[in-house]
Amino acid sequence: MIYVNGNLVTDADSLTLYDYLSREGYSFAFIAVECNGQIIPKSMYKEKILKEDDHLEVVSFVGGG
Repeated sequence: MIYVNGNLVTDADSLTLYDYLSREGYSFAFIAVECNGQIIPKSMYKEKILKEDDHLEVVSFVGGG
């Protein structure tokens, strides 16, 4: 189990961060991800393996004027 933006996710252990974000429909161009208090560079999304008790914060950028 991991936590994403404070919500429990039970089926993401052992996925890469990239696979999880793709599955959930995130647009990579408009997000930033923090895992356990550290920003994960986009270049590491395919290498970061999610493990039990990880805490992710996914922030979406929204344009406006």
